Amino acid sequence: MIVARDYVFMCSEPGQEMIGKDIRDLGLNRVVVAACSPIMHESTFRRTCQKAGLNPYLIEIANIREQCSWVTENKQMATEKAKALLNAAVKRVYYHQPLETRKIPFNPNTLIVGGGIAGIRAALEIADSGHKVYLVERSPSIGGHMMQLDKTFPTLDCSACILTPKMTEAGNHPYIELMSYSEVVEASGYIGNFRIRIRKKARYVNGDRCNGCGLCQEKCPSKVDSEFEAGMGKRKAIYTPFPQAVPNIPVIDADHCTYFLKGTCRLCEEVCEAGAIDFGQEDEIVEVEAGSIILATGYSVFDPVAIHQYGYRRLDNVITSLEFERLVNSSGQTGGNIVLKDGSVPRSIAIIQCVGSRDRNYHDYCSRVCCMYALKYAHLIKEKTGAEVYQYYIDMRCFGKGYEEFYERIAGEGVSFIRGKVGEVTDRALNDEEKGRLVVVAEDTLLGSMIRVPVDMVILCTAMEPQQDAEAVARLFNISRSADGFFLERHPKLDPVATSSEGIFVAGCCQSPKDIPDTVAQASAAAARILSLISKGEVEIEAAIASIDEKLCSGCGICGSLCPYSAILLDEEKKFYKVNEALCKGCGTCVAACPVSAITGRHFTAEQIMAEIEGLLI
Repeated sequence: MIVARDYVFMCSEPGQEMIGKDIRDLGLNRVVVAACSPIMHESTFRRTCQKAGLNPYLIEIANIREQCSWVTENKQMATEKAKALLNAAVKRVYYHQPLETRKIPFNPNTLIVGGGIAGIRAALEIADSGHKVYLVERSPSIGGHMMQLDKTFPTLDCSACILTPKMTEAGNHPYIELMSYSEVVEASGYIGNFRIRIRKKARYVNGDRCNGCGLCQEKCPSKVDSEFEAGMGKRKAIYTPFPQAVPNIPVIDADHCTYFLKGTCRLCEEVCEAGAIDFGQEDEIVEVEAGSIILATGYSVFDPVAIHQYGYRRLDNVITSLEFERLVNSSGQTGGNIVLKDGSVPRSIAIIQCVGSRDRNYHDYCSRVCCMYALKYAHLIKEKTGAEVYQYYIDMRCFGKGYEEFYERIAGEGVSFIRGKVGEVTDRALNDEEKGRLVVVAEDTLLGSMIRVPVDMVILCTAMEPQQDAEAVARLFNISRSADGFFLERHPKLDPVATSSEGIFVAGCCQSPKDIPDTVAQASAAAARILSLISKGEVEIEAAIASIDEKLCSGCGICGSLCPYSAILLDEEKKFYKVNEALCKGCGTCVAACPVSAITGRHFTAEQIMAEIEGLLI
């Protein structure tokens, strides 16, 4: 050892300059830094070494903060442990070898999966810079859940009114290729060079001929529950989800079309003057190439049937929040009139928050939006019916810009806030006032007593939860999920849009529950990350990855089957396995699994690991 320095803020500019000066003046060939986690600052110190003329892989960091001082209460023991970690780093760095990174070209095209507000926003941000975007949406139209909402809190803007211009812009943008009614079936490749296979489902309507007149939908005799209306209305077997749909091309639901079920009808074909109906269409597989991917696949809504005591689908006039959105919407089945199942206007309505969220039986997490949209419902009910509103809450979480003011405004409109968890919604009456009505039984924690409140309607503020196919999508794109099932970001604070797979980003509620402003902000952040990659034109590949010795490889394939990044492939000609350096993350799984020790982890060789262990034990 030539020199040792003690400095509190070694990651600061003066600290880095100190290291660089010693490398230059003393001709150092190895550097050890005893500080915090290498996750935070390894790249910082590598750049310092490189700037001073030393290979960046000839540095080793001893983590004496997260792995030592923060987790060891006894100060003497912590000091001894820090000395051991430092000794291990010194022993290890002796065996470090200089490694070289390399750069590969970056395809400027971007694939975005999900056509809700997050996907639309990200697509427009990237396309406006003059770069190609493939926007894939599984539904017949883009728009997502936001299109189903009536108004948005706290400004009470019409949701469709502010979203429709963005949908139209995305649909007509010269740099956006909209692929609605389509799904990704295969994704391969790596950052800068992804290959994606997409299934374009048969619409049975020729989009080039269809003029959107709607006559086919008008004459279709088959009716089924509308997904867009959340079961509060019907649609035809040939349909567009809503009038502002983009693209405005109907699809034929083969599962309910009379022709596909019985071989008769074809009425839509008879009335279509443009000749756009094509029952011979089949699903089509197309392949696209992109340098980066954004997943904006959104969320599902918790099904409250599981909470039997709330009476959903068992008692009339117990509805979910999404159903209320369609009930109160002027384009909904009632024209925006809030009415009961029998058509009468309710005199009192209960709103129950945290249904399925903040509940250890279902979801521990907070959905973050229930408090605010429940306040919005209270306002709309008061405005349209003048009914009494009872809002049951655990805590009021009004954290966003203008949210607290919105709460104060609604509190002044005569809404009755009841702090407590609802135990039951029942139709069992105990007195004349409760006869023929729903009764909400709850504990008022402020009064410290059980209360019974008879109402005419109950709205359940249901939790946001991961999409039903989130696990399959995560496996398809080789990304991780957190314990609650949402897609896992690389770092919750410092990198909330990136994932464990380079070049794949997340935006919106597929990452965690969030409101519209946060969703839009995250989508813009993901777009900015991609634009920065595109502007560079190339990406740097990590040098600390696995390497296979061809002479030792037996071709057993164990490494390939275990690799979590699908980075090891069989060379069909030479019959041994090789590493795709762009995909490999250097996790070491293959190194540990290889039965003939044919794989070496660069920067994590056996010599380096054994030296580190020796340093710890001495």
